[in-house]
Amino acid sequence: MAAEPVWSVDPRTGKPRERVAVEATAADVDRSVRAAHAVREALADRTVRAAFLRTAAGLLHEAGGEIVETADAETALGPVRLTSELARTVAQLRAFAEVVEEGSFLDIRIDLPDPAAIPPRPDLRRWKIPLGVVAVYAASNFPLAFSVPGGDTASALAAGCPVVIKAHPDHPATSELCASLLRRAAAEAGLPEDVVVLVHGFDAGVELVRHPLVSAAGFTGSVRGGRALFDAAAARPVPIPFHGELGSLNPVVITPAAVEERAEEIGAGLAGSMTLGQGQFCTKPGFVLAPSGDAGDRFVDALTDSLRDAEPGVMLDHRMRDHFLTGTDGMARIPGVTAPVRPAAGGPHTVKAGFLAVDAKTLLDGPHPGLVEEVFGPVTVVVRYDSRTEVTEVLSRVPGNLTATLQIAERDQDEDAAPLLAELTPLAGRVLVNGWPTGVAVAAAQHHGGPYPATTSTATSVGATAIERWLRPVTYQSTPGHLLPPELRDDNPLGLPRH
Repeated sequence: MAAEPVWSVDPRTGKPRERVAVEATAADVDRSVRAAHAVREALADRTVRAAFLRTAAGLLHEAGGEIVETADAETALGPVRLTSELARTVAQLRAFAEVVEEGSFLDIRIDLPDPAAIPPRPDLRRWKIPLGVVAVYAASNFPLAFSVPGGDTASALAAGCPVVIKAHPDHPATSELCASLLRRAAAEAGLPEDVVVLVHGFDAGVELVRHPLVSAAGFTGSVRGGRALFDAAAARPVPIPFHGELGSLNPVVITPAAVEERAEEIGAGLAGSMTLGQGQFCTKPGFVLAPSGDAGDRFVDALTDSLRDAEPGVMLDHRMRDHFLTGTDGMARIPGVTAPVRPAAGGPHTVKAGFLAVDAKTLLDGPHPGLVEEVFGPVTVVVRYDSRTEVTEVLSRVPGNLTATLQIAERDQDEDAAPLLAELTPLAGRVLVNGWPTGVAVAAAQHHGGPYPATTSTATSVGATAIERWLRPVTYQSTPGHLLPPELRDDNPLGLPRH
């Protein structure tokens, strides 16, 4: 049977643009993983790794025009957004080059022997080593920053792990272009090209996570798809770490004092955040708790006015568009739910943003799971509450999230701020005050993860510590100095930070 072709499709028309590749068979995946596994030792030199990452960043930057044009044709995200995303991707690669050179990610810890300790302590020297081949599953909504040249790839390579990347079907041409640049960067840095390998196809993704030479996986996508791969990773004869980012409501709680002070500003800010990228950000605020009363009405009016003026937009593909329309229609039909601005089709290929509203009592009285589940696209649910008790009860029904946001009064001390901040902290990996969650800075202190179903582990996929996902600790005990790796020797010849 001939391999199925992989087509690049224009989401603005739904029509194929070009045939890009063919779907990988099980034999193709096996060859790809074995090729990556065979060259893993080539990444051992940290100086070469850092040079590779910087070279990749430079090549991506140089090819920026072609990359943005190709990605826009496949995703309809627009040149402005994609140019910014490319800049983020390039900066991320350069940042990991610095992480590799600085060396603290190795987490070197040395305990000298102490026979007088109870129990006696031998000579112990601990550091972290790369796991091996990492499977990376590209995201639909970030064709660069969370896909082929994105954070999972950059952090795995920085850790010293080759990558086999499963391209996302929404942007196969962009994936091929970026993979070719990464492979070229490897060659220019003196590495084998197979430290980066690309495969296409749904079945290839399943085969990849099951392959015995794959040591870990990174995924960004849906709860259904991610959970299936997570279960497959756990069911292997040798289970592997699966770092999946699956789904997030990103709840927002607005205090009474905040709406009294700046209802219109908060309403407009929410509209801008929830429609950014047509609501296709993993950090989109999709669930909002707002007070009842006149000030709360002003907030709702401001949100309504902003969304009514929003232009229809194209989603990443027609399947997602259909799911958005079906999902929001079903939510709007729940008894007690209203749609001040109803999400709808904006034309044969577009959607119009909107929001749904419900009072807290209605949500709490009935089993309405659809209201506390992520809907991908430009929609949010506004829950009107009468008391702090209702806020607490509603939050108890909200699953784990990437972010949680608290909007409080800015001019005077808000008595609700501290207790609500404490309530939101267990729900998310990043908690914001008087901001909006869309936009994730790449920084050492960043955490992009959260309780399940936001992620399947406690790790972050953004920031310097994302490298930790692809490493494991090893301790050498009472080992003669000449047998130790240079990183652990007494004279510290590489000048690395050590505890």
